[in-house]
Amino acid sequence: MPQHPIRTLLTCLLLLALSACALLPNRDPLTINVVGIEPLESQGFEVRFAVKLRLQNPNETPIEYTGVALDLDVNGRLLASGVSDQQGTIGRFSEAVLVVPITVSAFSALRQAVGLADNQDVINNLPYVLHGKLAGGLFGTMRFSDSGTLSMPKSLNGGW
Repeated sequence: MPQHPIRTLLTCLLLLALSACALLPNRDPLTINVVGIEPLESQGFEVRFAVKLRLQNPNETPIEYTGVALDLDVNGRLLASGVSDQQGTIGRFSEAVLVVPITVSAFSALRQAVGLADNQDVINNLPYVLHGKLAGGLFGTMRFSDSGTLSMPKSLNGGW
């Protein structure tokens, strides 16, 4: 019976892939939370904010990062996005605060306003989801998500 070189090659590739997975570090996921949003100087029809993220590393090894990207969805719609080429290291069993500028375009703000006008019940508990990635090289990139609700200040919603 003739040898099947393709079958042999596929078996070798599968074994190589499985052994490579064993060499990857076994890391717990980072804990990432939004800890603040502050206004930045805006230009034209856009609004800019600085989003402060607290990153906690629960691992025994430091995590190096070379950039971060964020998307902020409010009420199920994309509201803002931002990127930063910040670089650094989060030490083992430690935390860091990262500040990322995000931009809200006039179109996104208008789309949000129309969505809120259609659904007045949501205005005091606007659901948000922050999606992002912390770049760290070929195998070190980590994706994350944080979610919750935003409430209007009492002074803006009639004191309810």
